Amino acid sequence: MSKLAHRIYILTFVFIVLATLCALIFWGVPYYSTSIEERFYHPDHDLFKPSGLLGHGLGIIGTLIIIFGVASYMMRKRMKSLQKVGILKHWLEFHIFLCTLGPVLVLFHTAFKFGGIVSVSFWSMVGVVISGVIGRFIYIQIPRTIEGRELSLNEVRQMKTDLGTTIGSSSGLDQKSMQLILKTTQSGSQRVEGSLMRRIIAQSLQDWKTKRTIRSIIKPQVNSRTESKKIMRLVKNELSLNNRIDRLLVMQSLFKHWHVAHLPFAIVMLIIMIIHVAITLAFGYKWIF
Repeated sequence: MSKLAHRIYILTFVFIVLATLCALIFWGVPYYSTSIEERFYHPDHDLFKPSGLLGHGLGIIGTLIIIFGVASYMMRKRMKSLQKVGILKHWLEFHIFLCTLGPVLVLFHTAFKFGGIVSVSFWSMVGVVISGVIGRFIYIQIPRTIEGRELSLNEVRQMKTDLGTTIGSSSGLDQKSMQLILKTTQSGSQRVEGSLMRRIIAQSLQDWKTKRTIRSIIKPQVNSRTESKKIMRLVKNELSLNNRIDRLLVMQSLFKHWHVAHLPFAIVMLIIMIIHVAITLAFGYKWIF
């Protein structure tokens, strides 16, 4: 998949989720903004209530989307026969898309009424979504091959290039400016002490200052906008690799422990979801079947 095709792939997912959310809010806001006590008298109550035509349908479709999103990604990771089907990164993005869209539909299925055992499933689902966002952040901090395999610390170090040689070969910058760029980049890559979150925030601010300083250095000498972008791209790549090397072992450890939080939420959500469906069927609630 080309870079442009991948961008369209991601934007399509974002568009579907946002369009679905906006449509449900626009269509249902008169009903959802009505107090729970007065909803029974609302003209759209039979449509939007959890057992209504739309409300019930959202719950069924949302649940199936979540189950498919979880099952398809797990099978792609664990079944040898599927390991060569597509790139794992793209499967993960598809998994995130389905496990974002599904909870949105389930949220509107509840009509924003949370109570009883179902509330445990709902808040477990919220826990899954939040932990999933955190997991995604950790995941992208770990350098990987295009197939999704984690790179070792040595492999990441081998990705680094001689920044001075790479820039100097075609930029036309004088020696003094080159030395200043290298010195600024190296000082901007110095390790920040403290907790992981403090280090990430402080390093992001430091990188922003470094890039701004380097832009001011190359602006008077490089007239070509394309060449200027090329130099900044090399600098950004250098800073990014330095940050990843600095945090690699910590992120790998966090990612291993992350499953301890993410998986239990998913299991509790699925178990109570199954109980909820079974009780619903036992009481004779049916959709369009």
